[in-house]
Amino acid sequence: MNTLLEGKTGIIFGVANKRSIAWGCAKSLAQAGMRLAFTYVDERLEKSVRDLVAEIPGSLVLPCDVTKPEEIDEVFETVREEFGYLDTVVHAIAFAKRDELQGDFFNTTKDGYMLAHEVSAYSLTAISRRALPLMEGREGSIVTLTYLGSERVVPNYNVMGIAKAALEASVRYLAADLGPRGIRVNAISAGPIRTLAASGVKDFADMTSHIADIAPLRRNVTSEEVGDCCLFLCGPHSRGITGTTIFVDAGFHIMGG
Repeated sequence: MNTLLEGKTGIIFGVANKRSIAWGCAKSLAQAGMRLAFTYVDERLEKSVRDLVAEIPGSLVLPCDVTKPEEIDEVFETVREEFGYLDTVVHAIAFAKRDELQGDFFNTTKDGYMLAHEVSAYSLTAISRRALPLMEGREGSIVTLTYLGSERVVPNYNVMGIAKAALEASVRYLAADLGPRGIRVNAISAGPIRTLAASGVKDFADMTSHIADIAPLRRNVTSEEVGDCCLFLCGPHSRGITGTTIFVDAGFHIMGG
């Protein structure tokens, strides 16, 4: 373990299991000395998260369904009581109904559209607002996760691509609001990684194979690589960067097809 982030604290929303990109971020931050809190969305995922977090001494594990404002309030009240302050928020939450992630986008239901935006985009604003009192003036960092489907049409990504576009716009507006308060806000656009969330995207395996063939590095990326980018964005070496989306996708985003 290095000591780059010793004495710093953070909270990570979105760990589901060991394949989660959020877990890759957690490992990189913990190895740099940061004390962490984690959330889980429901009882179905609680054991998985607690088993993982047992590897990181001193961590908190808290329930939080971001569609329930009172649970977000309770999370940050507990963090205030236990940590006293907060330096980092990692927002790795995204959800859309499985049947919205296939077929034609124009068949998206209103309920499906609103749910995807509430969980995947609005939650960043809701979380940032509550984190502000604990982060203000600490040169803190908020990092969220996005995907190329926000900029380009990706088959079967559908409503999630629209939600990610809203998320990236939120990053820019939050960066403008929170910068004078000493808080940076950035996004990581990660290449496709075999996670629980990705399993809902139809033909995901074909997508990853295509990217490995086309990307300049001729491969897909790992959650550890995304985690190390998160470490960079949460540490002092990125202190001049805010409102930005950094791609960790083996260079695929620069290619034409």
